[in-house]
Amino acid sequence: MGSEKQPDEALVQKAKKGDSQAFDQLIERYYQRIYKLAFQMLGNGEDAADATQETFLKAYQQIRSFRGASSFATWLYRIAVNTCRDIMRRNKATVFSQFSPEDEQTDFEPSILIEPNPNEILVEREKAELVWMALNSLPEETRQILVLCDMQGFSYAEVAAILNLPEGTVKSRLHRARNAFKEVWKRLTREQIQPSKRPKGGDVK
Repeated sequence: MGSEKQPDEALVQKAKKGDSQAFDQLIERYYQRIYKLAFQMLGNGEDAADATQETFLKAYQQIRSFRGASSFATWLYRIAVNTCRDIMRRNKATVFSQFSPEDEQTDFEPSILIEPNPNEILVEREKAELVWMALNSLPEETRQILVLCDMQGFSYAEVAAILNLPEGTVKSRLHRARNAFKEVWKRLTREQIQPSKRPKGGDVK
């Protein structure tokens, strides 16, 4: 069996013994998923790339201390979430509307956050930009739970494991986060469609 087909557990055991090729296989397996998570939390490709690189560097440095109490994926996502959290605190002025066509590899469906429904059609690009603006205006904890549950599609149990929280806490936070997002969304869309006021005294020539 080729190493690329080995389960995470086998590669982790090899990596813990100093097998760099085994760890490279884990990087290859999870790079795009970690980058996608980082982009959705941070809102631009440069910070997402930095967070992804930092996540794997931390994982490499800490791999020998990984005891397997959770899956490798859960452990890695926990490192990624914490890394993104640190970067958000360092760069409090993150602008979510900076995404470019190259960043569309995230396959983000804004409609999931408006009315969670995986069968809905992707909304137009302008509305997607408003979603990034709405996310950026939310507190870190609120944004984090929306990204993990509604954008990444993790189950309550998976999010609970990643964040070290009870499932009930995840559910209640997600409920509050969706309501908070909807309130911000309504305000932004109202501002977007509100007609500009004409100056008094007629048109300015």
